[in-house]
Amino acid sequence: MSERDPNGIDQHTPGAKMDAGKLRPHLVIGGFANALEEVVKVGTDGAIKYSDSGWREVENGEQRYLDALGRHLLAFQKGEDRDPLSGSRHLAHVAWNALAVLELTR
Repeated sequence: MSERDPNGIDQHTPGAKMDAGKLRPHLVIGGFANALEEVVKVGTDGAIKYSDSGWREVENGEQRYLDALGRHLLAFQKGEDRDPLSGSRHLAHVAWNALAVLELTR
């Protein structure tokens, strides 16, 4: 697929932007800014507790992060909003762990 301007403007015309059909990250970053900030806090706290990006080297990481995701989801389902150790929302931990599993399985 060739690049094109979503408004049909020739690429050499001032004001043209060849971004039709490209990913639109602002839909996620802007649309979920508050939720993402909570997930970033979980990741930052993990880096402080362990090491930057050390989660990538955890043996059997996929299964262990799925288990952590499950523990946080269970706690949330039982009515607990925040993890007592980190103070972060359980759902932020669920999201972080889901991202870790997604990244490890790519």
